[in-house]
Amino acid sequence: MSFLIKKIFFTVIFNSCLFLLLFIGIQNSSNKSKVNLLIDETIELPISFIVGSNFILGSILGSFMVLENYNE
Repeated sequence: MSFLIKKIFFTVIFNSCLFLLLFIGIQNSSNKSKVNLLIDETIELPISFIVGSNFILGSILGSFMVLENYNE
């Protein structure tokens, strides 16, 4: 199994588990807020969902970054 396939598989599994735990954790969340976008506002969402989904999105995008170490 190549390194790229392992990396994508691990990223999908890890972030899916985080997303599932996020949904379980926000069941009783009562603090809700709207996010102001450039065009419009979103619906009222729990603050923990907004923060958690941004963390998961950052984890997904960060896993696709390639950091190469050039030794000279």
